Amino acid sequence: MEATGKLTNVQLELIKLFQYNLPDAQLNDIKEILAKYFANLASDEMDKLWEENNWDENTIETWKNEHLRKK
Repeated sequence: MEATGKLTNVQLELIKLFQYNLPDAQLNDIKEILAKYFANLASDEMDKLWEENNWDENTIETWKNEHLRKK
C-alpha cells in the first residue's frame, strides 16, 4: 500500500472511536478483537480458495514436495 498522506476510512473511524485515553488492558482487548477479526477474514478467504480449487490434503503434500527455484 502506498502512503498518500490521507487517512483511510478505517483510520478515520478509529480516531472517532478513540477520542478518550483508554487503560492498557482495554487497548489490548481492542487489539485482540481486531486481530481476530482480520484472522477470521483470512481464514474465510482460504476456505473459499480450498472449495473453489478442490484442494485437499494431497494438495498440501504436493506443495510440500515441490522444489521452487528461481531462474
